[in-house]
Amino acid sequence: MLKFYFNPGPNPMKVALFLAETNLPFELVAVDTRKGEQHTPEYRAINPNGKTPAIMDDGQRVFDSTAILMYLSEKSGKLGGEPNDRAELLSWMMFIASGLGPFSGQSVHFLHKAPEEIPYAQNRYLRETQRHYEVLDAHLEGRDFIVGNEYTIADISAWGWVDRSRFALDDDELVPYPNVKRWFEQIDSRPAVAKAHSIGSKLTFKSTMDDEAQRALYPSNFAKEQRGK
Repeated sequence: MLKFYFNPGPNPMKVALFLAETNLPFELVAVDTRKGEQHTPEYRAINPNGKTPAIMDDGQRVFDSTAILMYLSEKSGKLGGEPNDRAELLSWMMFIASGLGPFSGQSVHFLHKAPEEIPYAQNRYLRETQRHYEVLDAHLEGRDFIVGNEYTIADISAWGWVDRSRFALDDDELVPYPNVKRWFEQIDSRPAVAKAHSIGSKLTFKSTMDDEAQRALYPSNFAKEQRGK
């Protein structure tokens, strides 16, 4: 059976939504990232990048949410869109993977998590996040879905981050992006979204952001300290 290595962050939630939509059977495996469980040798053998999500499927490891969505879509034949829309699907999946997601993550970090205020970094990542939302908003004008005329993994992938937009956009939320707002409300009302949110609801994860959590989540911040030992 497919094993889903899970933590309730934006990227794992994309995979949770795909699984909820498709009803694929899976075994849920908790990875408490604030305790550093993503850095154990056992987990690094599954995801050498030490992040969530990851899956194991009959001995095949797949890590990174974009790779997982594409792998599961291709294997199951579900939510991959029409063949004629393949180029668009790949383009928007990469737009989210290399742009909307990472810049949103960095905006959240420098606005809410960084130990000190760095105005240049806050402005840089917030403005780039806003720019990516502008691109997506323009694309969604007159569209119900990101790719073609049907719900696909591109919508699932974007939903994972737009669901947390209030943190990345510094409480600006989606008001300046009416097409994204309309699209998001449509996706977020799907029954599978509630089902996805319930995945892992019985698991307990560390909630405090103490020194252990800081070192587990941001190990590169302590790299110089480690080299000095």
